[in-house]
Amino acid sequence: MKPLVQIYLVLPLFCMMISSCTSKKPIEMEVYETSAAGHQLTKISEFSYGDSIIKLSLNPEEKFQTITGFGGSFTESSAYLLNKVSKENRKKILEAYFSDKGANYSLTRTHMASCDFSLSNYTYAKVEKDVELKNFTIEDDKNDLIPMILDAKSISEAGFNIIASPWTAPPWMKDNKNYVGGKLLPEYNDAFALYFSKYLEAYKKEGINIWGVTVINEPHGNGNNWESTLFSPKEMTDFVQNHLGPKLEKTGWKDIKILGYDQNRAGLKEWVDEMYRDEKAATYFAGTAIHWYESTYDFFPEALQYAHKKSPSKHLIQTEACVDSEIPHWNDDAWYWKKEATDWGWDWASEKDKHLHPKYAPVNRYATDIIGCLNNYVDGWVDWNMVLDVQGGPNWFKNWCVAPVIVDPEKDEVYMTPLYYVMAHFSKFMRPGAVKIGCVIDHNELMTTAVQNPDGSIAIVIFNPTEKSENIQIGLKDQKIDISIEKQAIQTIIIKS
Repeated sequence: MKPLVQIYLVLPLFCMMISSCTSKKPIEMEVYETSAAGHQLTKISEFSYGDSIIKLSLNPEEKFQTITGFGGSFTESSAYLLNKVSKENRKKILEAYFSDKGANYSLTRTHMASCDFSLSNYTYAKVEKDVELKNFTIEDDKNDLIPMILDAKSISEAGFNIIASPWTAPPWMKDNKNYVGGKLLPEYNDAFALYFSKYLEAYKKEGINIWGVTVINEPHGNGNNWESTLFSPKEMTDFVQNHLGPKLEKTGWKDIKILGYDQNRAGLKEWVDEMYRDEKAATYFAGTAIHWYESTYDFFPEALQYAHKKSPSKHLIQTEACVDSEIPHWNDDAWYWKKEATDWGWDWASEKDKHLHPKYAPVNRYATDIIGCLNNYVDGWVDWNMVLDVQGGPNWFKNWCVAPVIVDPEKDEVYMTPLYYVMAHFSKFMRPGAVKIGCVIDHNELMTTAVQNPDGSIAIVIFNPTEKSENIQIGLKDQKIDISIEKQAIQTIIIKS
C-alpha cells in the first residue's frame, strides 16, 4: 500500500499544476506552514485532498494600504540578555530576526530613555531646569541598547526602520516630578520638543537613523505603575502642532514621522478626531500608533476603519503587542496553541469589561490580530520585546511578559517559541512597499489576508484555528490552485510573478 499512498500524494500536485494554468507556464508557488503538530515555517509540497473545498478568492486589482513593515522592539531588557548569552547564541537570535534567511524584520521600535522593560529608571536629561539640554546624554544606552541595534543593522541586508517612543518626559519637566504619572508642565513644552531633536541627533552620531517617533507611550497612563506622562487628545495635538512639529522642522528633522496616540484601539475615535481636527494640526502627524491590550479577542475593526477613513493618506501602525501578565512557558510549544493564557484584564478588568478578557491561545491571538489589522488598513505591525528570560523579564516593575524568543542566560539556552514563527509568516514574506489586495475566504473560522510585493509576487497568509484540516482552492483571475492546510496551523503561500 505504501507506493500507492505516495502516488496519491504526488499526483494531485501534478494535476494542480495543470488545472491551475491557463497560460503558457504553470503557476510557481511555495507554501510554508507552522502548526501545532510541529511544523515551524516548514516548506511543504504535498497536500491531501477531499470532497469539501473552501474557496479563497484573490483580486490583485483591488488595492488597499501600502505595507510599511513588520517586526519587534529593541528594549534594554532584550539587549541586556543578549549581552548575557554566548556570542554564538547572540548571533543566532539576531540572525533569526534580521537576516533574509530568518524573519527579516523591516519595522522596529525602541524606547527613548527608560521604560518598564529597563533595569532601572533613567532619563537623557539628568540636570534639572537645563531647558537648553546642554547636558543631554544617551550614555545609559551605550552598553546594551545601541550595540543591539547596530548588530541588527549589520545583519539586515534589506535594512529596517525604527520608531522611537518616550515613556515619560524627564521628571523635572512634569508637575509631579516623578517618572511615573503626572503631566508635562507648559513651561517645558519647548524643552521636551528639543529632547526629541537631541535624541535623533545623538543616535545618528552612533550610526542609527530613526524613521519615526511617537509623542508618548500610552498617554492614558498605565495605572501609575511604571514610566508614563499623561496627555489628553487636545494636549498632545497642541504639543505636536505648536512645539514638536515646528522644533523638528527647525532643527533639520522634518522628515521624521510623528505618530500620535500610541495606546489601545478602543480609544481611537476621539484621538484621530482631534489629531486631524484641521489641516494645520494634521500636517504634522504622519499617522496614528496603536496597541492591542484592550481585549484578548477583539481587534476592533470598526475603530481601525474609522481611523483610516478620517485621514486615508496617514499611517496606521500597531506599535506594541505581547502576551502580558504571563511568565513564559519554556520549551512547551503546545501551551502557545492552547487557550490557557490570561492577560491583565483576567484579574483587573471591571465587571462590565470582563467579557473582553477571556483565556486565549497566544498563537491564535497573534495570527488573528495581524490578519485582522491588515484587513482593516493597518500598514505596520510591531511586536514588543524580542527577547526575554524564563521569568518574563528583566523588568524593574516585575511586569512579566512573553517574547517570541526566550533565553535562559544561566544555562546559555535559547527557545524559539511558536510566536517567533507566526511573526515570520508575515515579516519574511510581506515586504515594505507591498500593497494589500483583495482576498476573501468562504469560511467563518478560517482567516486570510494577502499582499502583492514590489517584485510582483503575491503573499497569502491563511490561519486555521480549528481542529480540522481543510482543503482550499485559491482563485486568481481565471486560474485555480488547490492546496490544504493542517488543523491548528498558519500558512503562507507565495505565488511568484
